[in-house]
Amino acid sequence: MVTGGVTGGTTEKTHRQRWWRVNDNGGASSTITFLFVSFMMFSSFGFLYTYTFYKYPNLNNYGNNSFGCQEDSEGSWSIGVFFGDSPFSLKPIEDINIWENKSAAWPVANPVVTCGSVSDSGFASNFVADPFLYVQGDILYLFFETKNSITMQGDIGVARSLNNGATWEQMGVVLDEEWHLSYPYVFDYNGQIYMMPEGSKKGDLRLYRAVKFPLKWKLEKIMLKRPLIDSFIMEYESRYWLFGSDHSRISSKKNGELEIWYSNTPLGPWKQHKKNPVYNTDKKTGARNGGRPFFYNGHVYRPGQDDEETYGKRVRVYKIEVLTTHKYKEVEVDLGFQIPTKGKNAWNGARSHHLDAQQLRSGQWIAVSDGDRTPSGDYSRRFIVGCLLIIVSGLLVFVIGMLLGFVRCIVPLNWCPHSIKKRSDSFLVWERSSLMSIKLRQYLSQLNRVSSVLRCKMNPKTSLGRFAFLVILIASIVLMCVGIGYLFGGSGGQESYAIDNSYSQFTMVAMTYDARLWNLKWYVQHYSRCPSVREIVVVWNKGTPPDSSEFDSAVPVRIRVEEKNSLNNRFKIDPLIKTRAVLELDDDIMMSCEYIERGFKVWRENPDRLVGFYPRLVNGPGPLEYRGEKHARKFNGYNMILTGAAFMDTRVAFDRYWSEEAKAGRVVVDKVFNCEDVLMNFLYANATLGPSVEYVKPAWAIDTSKFSGVAISENTQTHYRVRSSCLDKFTKMYGGLSNRKVDFNRRQDGWDL
Repeated sequence: MVTGGVTGGTTEKTHRQRWWRVNDNGGASSTITFLFVSFMMFSSFGFLYTYTFYKYPNLNNYGNNSFGCQEDSEGSWSIGVFFGDSPFSLKPIEDINIWENKSAAWPVANPVVTCGSVSDSGFASNFVADPFLYVQGDILYLFFETKNSITMQGDIGVARSLNNGATWEQMGVVLDEEWHLSYPYVFDYNGQIYMMPEGSKKGDLRLYRAVKFPLKWKLEKIMLKRPLIDSFIMEYESRYWLFGSDHSRISSKKNGELEIWYSNTPLGPWKQHKKNPVYNTDKKTGARNGGRPFFYNGHVYRPGQDDEETYGKRVRVYKIEVLTTHKYKEVEVDLGFQIPTKGKNAWNGARSHHLDAQQLRSGQWIAVSDGDRTPSGDYSRRFIVGCLLIIVSGLLVFVIGMLLGFVRCIVPLNWCPHSIKKRSDSFLVWERSSLMSIKLRQYLSQLNRVSSVLRCKMNPKTSLGRFAFLVILIASIVLMCVGIGYLFGGSGGQESYAIDNSYSQFTMVAMTYDARLWNLKWYVQHYSRCPSVREIVVVWNKGTPPDSSEFDSAVPVRIRVEEKNSLNNRFKIDPLIKTRAVLELDDDIMMSCEYIERGFKVWRENPDRLVGFYPRLVNGPGPLEYRGEKHARKFNGYNMILTGAAFMDTRVAFDRYWSEEAKAGRVVVDKVFNCEDVLMNFLYANATLGPSVEYVKPAWAIDTSKFSGVAISENTQTHYRVRSSCLDKFTKMYGGLSNRKVDFNRRQDGWDL
């Protein structure tokens, strides 16, 4: 007999609540406990992993801004400057060897305007793009789109250069409407300066006139009541022509549509070209404008965007052959633009969609272009993939719970048929009337049996079960770490660091010989992709030198063959080196580009010092003894940096080393075939009043010579004895180092821990 909805002393409610219990006798929920403990353990592991590998983020190397330069699904666009004898021979500013004393930016390198430079001027920016130049005598003005980090819409900013584009002074935001603005096309007409930005969100095309150039602008008129995007005006054969794209047209193909309008003045009224739209085709054809048209050798050229692989992938250039009110014809020509070779490590490695080339009154051509290191939507994709991987990792943890017996029910038992001893008539009627509900409950019952099947098939007490458990555990940890990497690790590209919002480059110098060619090839392949590396110089001391074409390199490789096998060759004066900074790095040392870039940043902050990755401490009293880094750590300080991995000023350091003062020291180096780095440290200390060395700690470094068996100093004890002798000799020649101690962990960024 059933009374009060009770069967055998157990209510229907009790059965519905008991789905998550392992035993029917009540007690704590092993399922919930297991999931809670697993969550805490994996969360702790994930936090530790994140803290370890992403402890010191790149600080968005476009500037250390807390309110700007945030990751954006639209990208991380920045702007570079290029020079050439023609618009078809443009080279980046670093190839022109423009030197600027500020912040050791020798030479100045692209990008020259970033979200960091705009944000530091007081206008929070996520990225800068669509640059247009306006030349006024010897002053260059740069107008560009800057995406406001707060409103998340585009405004128009302006910067000024008084030194031919080497440095740019941010002047602020000059146009800020309630709608998105971009593509600030600036031009002259009848003594007035006009700007025609893209503002298609408003539904029309507007023209602004400079009231107080370059900071104050006034709406002059509405050019067209059409939402044209990326439009420009040019004069050609006694008419003015307006090019733009209207994606609001019926059947318009986004980024593949182009229209032409014409008028007798740039102020209108405008008439449509008879063939409008002149293009409505594939988006890779460059129909959408990609900058200002330019005239060269009697021809006019139109830049267009190739948006096939991703938005703004590249700029294509077209020579206009026929332009009348009834006809239009253009053919693509090769711009000869330098293709980035460093991929995500280059500021424009993934895409570049805008170009403005103009001729200066000196006859030289200058151009500005934007670039991004990641494709469109990269941030959103990384977020989605990261979340999915973490979810899959969580599901694998659930499977582990099944194998261990902590999880026996995947779904609540009351979702399955015959899981409760008495159900209401309404349930029974619903089940009988719904075939779908019957099938669903049967499927859920089968799903609940999965845990039992898994425990039978892969019992943790068997060898197969233990192996399966281990594989699933490792897979869950790996997936979680990879997912965290997608969420917090950025795009995977290495970025260079800015000093006062300016960038530079350095030359790598490696000394080697024929037996170490295997090391060298790996070395060149890896380091040539680092963002700030301009050239790799190989000092070939012995044997038949390789051809530079044998190396897989993203930068030029120059083999400098030496007549004499001498360690002094490491610091030989080389007039072909075009950068102020040189990184002397042994060919058997491998470390991340991130730490190489950190070292370069620290050196640019302290260009009068040796900045490197291997500290040593020479101290007394008593006879000087050369010892390793542990000794320096024990006394919490260092006064020497090994130049087998150190940045230095190529002119200062090499001149010191080959001075008459250092001659006796060079003789010692040749005699013992050792101690060239020790000598350089003494020369720096002797010529510097303050600290002469600076340390940067790499997270990891691999000595590849251990794999190939060609280490120069295989016998460590003998090597150290020779260097101890050198310390004694150099101290007598140049004075001691004991009073030049520098403490670890002086830097606020923690890079010298």
